[in-house]
Amino acid sequence: MRGFYGWRVVAAAFVVAMFGWGLGFYGPPVFLHVVIQRTGWPLSLVSVAVTVHFLVGAFVAANLPALHRRFGLARVTLAGAMLLSVGLVGWGLAMQPWQLFLAALGSGVGWVCLGAAAINAIVSPWFERRRPTALATAYNGASIGGVVFSPLWVALIAGYDLTVAAIIVAGLMLAAMLLLRPLLAATPAAMGLLPDGEPANAVAPATAPTAAAPLRLWRDRRFLTLAAGMALSLFAQIGLLAHLYSLLVPVVGVQPAGFAAGLATACAIAGRSIVGWLLPARTDRRFAAAANLLVQGGGSLALLFAGDTAWFMLLGVVLFGFGIGNVTSLPPLIAQAEFPRQTALRVVALIVGIGQGGYAFAPAVFGLLRDYPALGEGGIFIAASLLQVAAIGCFLLGRPR
Repeated sequence: MRGFYGWRVVAAAFVVAMFGWGLGFYGPPVFLHVVIQRTGWPLSLVSVAVTVHFLVGAFVAANLPALHRRFGLARVTLAGAMLLSVGLVGWGLAMQPWQLFLAALGSGVGWVCLGAAAINAIVSPWFERRRPTALATAYNGASIGGVVFSPLWVALIAGYDLTVAAIIVAGLMLAAMLLLRPLLAATPAAMGLLPDGEPANAVAPATAPTAAAPLRLWRDRRFLTLAAGMALSLFAQIGLLAHLYSLLVPVVGVQPAGFAAGLATACAIAGRSIVGWLLPARTDRRFAAAANLLVQGGGSLALLFAGDTAWFMLLGVVLFGFGIGNVTSLPPLIAQAEFPRQTALRVVALIVGIGQGGYAFAPAVFGLLRDYPALGEGGIFIAASLLQVAAIGCFLLGRPR
């Protein structure tokens, strides 16, 4: 239905994702480089702060459905934006390591309220048949966030400093969240609609079969392999993204490195859009996730062999970028295809929380790999490739027997 209100909600979720990822996901790799330059602190120390940023958010992400039920989706989203804003300014003001870690706590808790589990919670109640398309469209806001904010962070920091840049960007985010609050607070039931815009007296569309008894997720092969596949692929992805900007700077320069990071997320839009719009309804989504990781793995290997060759490094960025968005958006779609509705909401929150809890350590681990003389900087590309292969195995292992 063309005039269906749910598409307005998708547009709102797109903007939420743009700010959430643009500030909380793509910001820390730039902050890592800037904080090291400003303070002279070791790479490993600042990498651990990035890890804290992601790790503290994992607990919040896993409990986001409970927070939404208690306080409401719109309130939680606005509160998260406020915490994220305070945390970002703290990254710029930190003069002691403890201050940096305190800022990381605020930004980490805040950004997941605008992250993957939040986008799923905003969009899913409005769609059944068109859910893959709706979620892909909303999640593309995350990629636009990278395209816009990766070079914008670099430009604002160069023109002012990290503190002023954070104040400017945080102000824009808070204004947007206040404007979007009515859309985030709306529900299909309150408007007399069923998912996909059907009138309330229509027959509800078919959903995944309802379980006769509560599922024991921690013994369910589908859940375990889905959680492991998402965690491994995100660990590889975040580990590379956290260091990608600082790896590109020596080869292509400061401002071009910002645009190259934006290029990766532009490619993520293309990759996610192709999957969201062209993936047939009955396609095995685990196969799609495995194919996506094959493309990303090719990008990791291209980066490994690029050396100081700028065009070859950009090829690696493009291939790696094509898979970025689908690593986040495909696992929730797999969960919604394999589990009943209420169980799927719990599964999505858990796999996002587990994934973030795992990839929170990726910046620090990949930072240690870069500092290890025997491996050099190529070690992180080897590690990413191996993790992507392991994730492919997990996704395929969970297929129905």
